[in-house]
Amino acid sequence: MTTDHADTPGTESVWDYPRPPRIEPDARHVVVRHAGAVLADSRHCLRVLETSHPPVFYIPRADVRTDLLRASANRSTCEWKGTATYWTLGPQTGPQTGPPAVPDIAWSYETPSPSYAPIAGHLAFRADRVEECTVDGEPVRAQPGGFYGGWITHEITGPFKGEPGSLGW
Repeated sequence: MTTDHADTPGTESVWDYPRPPRIEPDARHVVVRHAGAVLADSRHCLRVLETSHPPVFYIPRADVRTDLLRASANRSTCEWKGTATYWTLGPQTGPQTGPPAVPDIAWSYETPSPSYAPIAGHLAFRADRVEECTVDGEPVRAQPGGFYGGWITHEITGPFKGEPGSLGW
């Protein structure tokens, strides 16, 4: 497996991340914006690091505009974290007063497996479904492939799960 500049000082190769994934605190300033609204703004995130995936930032619910989100009927299961609940951006009921509806813009693990209990009460956002996600002011790139939710910043190197040819990884 060839990586993009993995040995450059100040970079992290996703191939050095563990399996099962590791959780670590991240105090950088994370902001999620969509349609002119700030959906999340935090310096108290948790990053989940898993082999071949860019980090996923889990933002404490207290730092998220949950009044703009509603639970979706969609669910998925992670072999490590458990069952994910998805969240749709849009009006709860009545006339729309916020940003336009975006299905499954975020997800959470409401009752994660015991090893991942710290991410309970946190939401992760899909960078490919919002206008902008930033980490300390740097716009992130979405993990390729349409299913995964990792955020790619300048220090993260791949190749990444989700790129063409990575289905069998």
